Amino acid sequence: MDWKAFLDEVLLDGLLDTLKLLPFLFLTYLLMEFIEHRASDKAERFMQKAGAFGPMVGGLLGLVPQCGFSSAAANLYTGRVITTGTLIAVFLSTSDEMLPLLIGGSMPLGKVALVLGYKAGVAILVGFLADLLLRLLHKNGEKIDIDEICKNDNCHCERGILHSAIHHTLTITLFVFLITLALNALIFFLGEERLGSVLNVVPGLSYIVAAFFGLIPNCAASIALTKLATDGLISTGAMLSGLFPAAGVGILVLLKQNKHPKENLLILLSTVATGILFGLLADLIGVSVV
Repeated sequence: MDWKAFLDEVLLDGLLDTLKLLPFLFLTYLLMEFIEHRASDKAERFMQKAGAFGPMVGGLLGLVPQCGFSSAAANLYTGRVITTGTLIAVFLSTSDEMLPLLIGGSMPLGKVALVLGYKAGVAILVGFLADLLLRLLHKNGEKIDIDEICKNDNCHCERGILHSAIHHTLTITLFVFLITLALNALIFFLGEERLGSVLNVVPGLSYIVAAFFGLIPNCAASIALTKLATDGLISTGAMLSGLFPAAGVGILVLLKQNKHPKENLLILLSTVATGILFGLLADLIGVSVV
């Protein structure tokens, strides 16, 4: 093996590509942390009061790429403060690290807006359909003491906007670097065309694999999916198939706090099914980040 070529094409290129993202990621996270610290409490209260319009509110607020909001929604749902459809809308809408990576990668704002609008629209639609179906089936959850849930919730306490922005930037930069190294190594050994053919060897398989991959409850899943799509190794639809179920820590909070395993399973499977169906539809109608 040509070690010099390996170091240049895998390690050096990966390092340079990651460093280019660093200032954009920091500025993006600084802005997002400012918004989150200033408006997160108001957003949660607004969602609680949304009532029948909860899925619309959840689908729009879920666009803020912070897993803290999906975990808050999971807690509110466990206390039956918000509806099942509202929770599903938040889970489907949130994109974790997709937005910072697209912006950091100098993606045209029009394409970024198209992807966000598509995710929000699908999230709102599916959320309303879920609530309608549950009303027709007369499925109403028991009331739970939300105060008790909040006492037991292990929240991550931030130490200011700047500290939080630096922490997120460095954490995500490390993830991006490691995933970039892995992708560069795959491309180096297999070749980009061969890797793409492996991922798409069975028609439709990439959507299914991506949707279940998105259930991994940390930002690594959304980073990997976004990188694969922006590098042209999977389609934008396959990326979206994984990002629809990618609710991050919110999934863990739901499984921990909501003591109804079948209910939790149905919620997660509904996000996976949505990801597969609407990821495929995204490719058919031409939604693209490249």
